[in-house]
Amino acid sequence: MRIQSGIEGFDELVQGGLVPERVYLLSGPPGSGKTTFGMQFLAQGATFGEVGLYVSLLESPQNIINDMSNYSMNVATLIKMKKLLFADLGPRMEYGYMDDLHEVISSDYEVSHSSVEGEAPSPAMVFKEIAAYVQEYNVKRLVIDSVSAIRFTTKDHGSEEKEMGRFIRNLKRIGCTTILLSEMTDPNAYSTEQFAAHGVLFLHNFLYGKQMIRALQIIKMRGTKHDCNMRQLEFGERGLKVSSYLE
Repeated sequence: MRIQSGIEGFDELVQGGLVPERVYLLSGPPGSGKTTFGMQFLAQGATFGEVGLYVSLLESPQNIINDMSNYSMNVATLIKMKKLLFADLGPRMEYGYMDDLHEVISSDYEVSHSSVEGEAPSPAMVFKEIAAYVQEYNVKRLVIDSVSAIRFTTKDHGSEEKEMGRFIRNLKRIGCTTILLSEMTDPNAYSTEQFAAHGVLFLHNFLYGKQMIRALQIIKMRGTKHDCNMRQLEFGERGLKVSSYLE
């Protein structure tokens, strides 16, 4: 059984859609369409009765809702029907508070701020919050924006990679079809989440001749025959649309 992504021109590249209850990684630079892709995926499911949850770790959910309302996804209606949910798990502390705090704390002591509101969310904390939403609202589609925000909550690189691996393993058992959004700074530097995810998609935004072009490339899709070439990605009234090969 496959589920529709909601992205015009994409499902036929992956044998009719995504395999449900798997974890997919969507990487790309700023402005490449990651948020729009994630919202289309959730709106598609919500339209047919599957509850979708958008977990924001960086941007305000209200800003995302406002931006996506420019497309014909029926975002406002789906929210009212409680088929499209948003969870803001990012830091809420007002800018400047930590600066003031450091001025009155002696530098002779190592201070832990793990309990202070505004601390960067850890993978374990994010998973716990997500699991509660999934259980309470019977969530079937999940988008996490972005995994980059929870990658750097420890100074030790080995611990960071271990925690990301645990995070994705637990997501695989949660019963949702999950899309992890991440910033792509170097397409040749592979991360734990790229190896651990069932599928990996790259969104590109680059100068092609004299034009700026957006493109989609399927890097990995376990158990699925898929297209590997770069295909042009366009923004339209309904959101993203995958079109022809880049020649």
